Amino acid sequence: MDSQIIEVLNVTRGVAWLPWAVSYFFLIGLSFGSFMLTLPYFVFGRAEHEKLGRLALLGALACGLTAPVALLADLHGPGRFLNFYLYFQPQSWMSWGSFFIPVYLGGLLLYAWLVLRGDFAVQGQGGDALLARFYRLAGRGGAAPRMAISAAALLTLVGAVLVALYTGMEVMVVQARPLWNTPFLPLQFAATAFAGAIGLSLLFNRFVGGHDNQLEIGLNRLLVLALAVVLTLGGGWLFVSLSGVSPAHSAAFSQVAGMPQWQLTAVWAVLATILPMALAIWRPASSGLITGLIAVHSAWMMRWTIFIGGQSIPKTGAGLYDYHLPLGGDGLLGIVGTLGLWIALLVLMVDYLPWAGRAFASRNNKATHALAASAIAQH
Repeated sequence: MDSQIIEVLNVTRGVAWLPWAVSYFFLIGLSFGSFMLTLPYFVFGRAEHEKLGRLALLGALACGLTAPVALLADLHGPGRFLNFYLYFQPQSWMSWGSFFIPVYLGGLLLYAWLVLRGDFAVQGQGGDALLARFYRLAGRGGAAPRMAISAAALLTLVGAVLVALYTGMEVMVVQARPLWNTPFLPLQFAATAFAGAIGLSLLFNRFVGGHDNQLEIGLNRLLVLALAVVLTLGGGWLFVSLSGVSPAHSAAFSQVAGMPQWQLTAVWAVLATILPMALAIWRPASSGLITGLIAVHSAWMMRWTIFIGGQSIPKTGAGLYDYHLPLGGDGLLGIVGTLGLWIALLVLMVDYLPWAGRAFASRNNKATHALAASAIAQH
């Protein structure tokens, strides 16, 4: 009889996907979601959606330009990103993403320049000499042809779809984590990104563009539809998990069902979806501040729960790993720094981009204002 005692040890592993990754997935989702909201005005010419289109363009640019910084920080240096190009791995969604990101961001910058080119030209006819020269250079040729704007929008749309696809798939393919390995995940990422973009536009409507009641009503109605999709996808995942149709989904559910932390998370997720829906239906003209904040918060917390919460579930063993948010660059300081960069970019764009069209031109003196109004009328 073997009298030896064999002790099996489990290793506690730190999180590999840091809060930088959460920031990246959050910001890039808000960016392509906001881009979608610009299309009715800038591409389809729906004049009643002008303010929404211009506010959403600000959101798409601010989030889109900040997101790659968070990604590079998560990779701990631009050299690792360069290796995606030097050593391309066609079987890796992350490797494909290194090509999809420039397509989207390049298309977004081209699209933004074309849709604002006429406004640049107007702004270049007066004001500070240095700025006027920049505006004249950016506005050379005047308002862009509709075909050019549509072509740039199509390129950006393709890039946005590819980015939405790869950000979902690179997490979904991790079979070692049943909570991630579900086709519902890419869809839920996209749905919450669009809901978050609507929430961001609601906040911009309050704090950047002046409060427009009609726009708030319209965005709240759209938010109800987006959150209904989010709720449907969550219900679909729960049904598949409980029905036993998919062993992988059932395994994911069994990992978290009995844990109070995850039960609380589930309650939070349902309330964060139902509460803004109820407010948007009940008070569509005055609830935009609250519904917008909750929608943006939900988009962030969904990604935090998936990445940080998902990594707290051991691949082997029982219980949960403890995670404490560090105060340094890989934790709270990194999140605050990313937010600070986003705010700085937003302030610069609000101050120097002619994002508001005629409203931006009205900031100048009376003579410049009259000249700008005349030029806009000609376009």
